[in-house]
Amino acid sequence: MTDKYESPLSSRYASDYMLELFSSDHRYQTWRKLWVSLAKAEMKLGLPVTAEQVEELEKHITDIDYDCVAQREKEVRHDVMAHVYAYGKVAPSAAGIIHLGATSCYVTDNADLVIYRDALNYIRGETLKVIKNLYGFAEKYKAMPTLGYTHYQPAQLVTVGKRATLWIQDFLSDIDEIDFAVSNIKFLGSRGTTGTEASFMDLFDGNGDKINEMNRLIAADFGFTECFDVCGQTYPRKADSRILNALSSIAQSCYRMANDIRLLQHDRQVEEPFEKNQIGSSAMAYKRNPMRSERICSLSRYLMADAANAPMTASVQWLERTLDDSANRRISLPEGFLCADSILRLAQNITDGLRVNEKIVEKAVKDYLPFIATENLMMEAVKRGGNRQQLHEIIRKCSMEATARMKEGLDCDLLSRLADEPEFGLNEEEMNSLLEPSLYIGRCAEQTEAFLGKIKPMLENVSASTAQINI
Repeated sequence: MTDKYESPLSSRYASDYMLELFSSDHRYQTWRKLWVSLAKAEMKLGLPVTAEQVEELEKHITDIDYDCVAQREKEVRHDVMAHVYAYGKVAPSAAGIIHLGATSCYVTDNADLVIYRDALNYIRGETLKVIKNLYGFAEKYKAMPTLGYTHYQPAQLVTVGKRATLWIQDFLSDIDEIDFAVSNIKFLGSRGTTGTEASFMDLFDGNGDKINEMNRLIAADFGFTECFDVCGQTYPRKADSRILNALSSIAQSCYRMANDIRLLQHDRQVEEPFEKNQIGSSAMAYKRNPMRSERICSLSRYLMADAANAPMTASVQWLERTLDDSANRRISLPEGFLCADSILRLAQNITDGLRVNEKIVEKAVKDYLPFIATENLMMEAVKRGGNRQQLHEIIRKCSMEATARMKEGLDCDLLSRLADEPEFGLNEEEMNSLLEPSLYIGRCAEQTEAFLGKIKPMLENVSASTAQINI
């Protein structure tokens, strides 16, 4: 426990990996790595930076004196310069060349790009784990008939597994969004205060080729093959929009799946995991609430709303740069990633232990199958000489009467009502022979098999997740 506010995303929901990735220590060590990379490139390209200075900088990437930083920032009101000062204290021989030619966004923006790229790749892997869990679920239940719904009203039969493929397809769309975002993240490099590289034109005596090579070398150190072609002081904030849109896309898919599970759990057709000693309600001891699915929906709403921050920021980048993006981005981007991570951990947990109450599903099918089968029954009656229009009216009238009876809490007697109509030409036993649920699921099993076969190769190296949630 702490006596100060702490984000629930960090204290309750997110993974250790994501918390470490967005930690201050990881961010500031990345800054120091960027300063080392800059110094190495400048040394290689002939600027007055020595190998001894680079070596000293490399030795002190991790030993950050945060008290020194805090004291210096209090004095100068500039976080980057406070870190430059603290770095120079532990690497005195290199103090004079740290940050040579650079502006603050060299470390702040490039570090963000590195962290966001790594976070997106991690999120991609976590999304694939959810897909892998659902793959097994869809395979197991590909042919199990269940009541389908349109407008949340009983419709034709589908299968439990086919329904899961709809969820999977949404997640595959999210993988595409992530891949697009990652493939379009380029490195900023060291471009100067307004993106003109003017300071490096002075340092390199007007040699633009050396500036390009310097940026290429630094980008390569961090796994990037390209820099943005042009920029102001910062990298284009449109990149942030792409990133948060991808995270929002994941939230949309998770919300849709979790909401479906909540609806089905209301009817006890499926159930999310419920632990042996779990309490569903402080007052109603019998309750078994879908709290994990509800939490997904709750967090997803936050993430979808959070994603609006990036386009608003991107739209107000005054000329070469303004600083009203900084405070917003410090919150919206990390919190967006932590939230996506939290949602996917819950989704992994649910999909790993999602339970189908088969008898309940079968009863729902049985209750509505006589209505669903009426078209087939009508075709059979026509074969036996019946009039299609007359048969249609008989079915309509008997269906309304059977429905009214069911609204009184009684069982469905549609088939016996139809059998009592001489013009219908089928007895109840003959009609019951046509009430095999598998006759009414169309190509569900075939569609599911084809779909799963198509995505199987991308899941071969993905292990199904059994993610544990803290609370």
